Amino acid sequence: MRCQPPALFRVKAVCARDLNKMEKLFDVVHEDAELLVINKPAGLVCHPTKGDEYSSLISRVRLHLGPESHPHLVNRLDRETSGIVIVAKDDTTARGLRRIWEGREVQKEYLAIVHGHVREEQGTIQAALGKDTSSIIAIKDTVVEGGAASQTDFTVKKRFSREEGDFTLLRVLPHTGRKHQIRIHLAHIDHPIVGDKMYGGDEDLYMALVQDRLTEEQWKKLILPHHALHARAVRYEWRGLKIEFCSAAEKWFTAFYGED
Repeated sequence: MRCQPPALFRVKAVCARDLNKMEKLFDVVHEDAELLVINKPAGLVCHPTKGDEYSSLISRVRLHLGPESHPHLVNRLDRETSGIVIVAKDDTTARGLRRIWEGREVQKEYLAIVHGHVREEQGTIQAALGKDTSSIIAIKDTVVEGGAASQTDFTVKKRFSREEGDFTLLRVLPHTGRKHQIRIHLAHIDHPIVGDKMYGGDEDLYMALVQDRLTEEQWKKLILPHHALHARAVRYEWRGLKIEFCSAAEKWFTAFYGED
């Protein structure tokens, strides 16, 4: 799937695959005096951990920008979700962009590979989300009555089958930004994301991951090394310009659905 913006967003649109890579840090999608736009790899946390200076995205950003830098993450992705992360290099830019995000003035586009063949060519999932009080996982949310209103649109890009079963590649547009929203909504319609350890139906897969005890059989059940969710693009208006940043999914992701 090529990274080509629609006509409406063709002003100042760039793609990660067109630029040089920072092999040891991250792929740079775009950089100027105010912004650093990154194609975050799956498996990398955004915030600092107890690991070394390469163990989080923001730590790598500081290595890239230098010790005097004060970067701000405008948006964040889960550890296993790959794709576009925008970093502001100064406080003023960070405040301006965060207002846009908080005002829901940003269109976010994801690619997801889910279990099963989704029958509808397109659809909308409207289901309120809140804490999953029955789960052994403290950070897990679920569909709950009276929860935070949430909406996710999806379009089928490709249905395919492999020896492991039937699958569908979806283009996904979340209209709200709830925690784990896309993952919960797709699981709610019985099409969980491939490789999702928390919402794939077996919570012990997540517990085994955090406890570093995933067995070969459990990895085989997961099929993929990370959950198959990629933040492909963000689009917004900034200082009178229509902006789009987009990024290509990693090889393990595209190879699974057979992209040339």
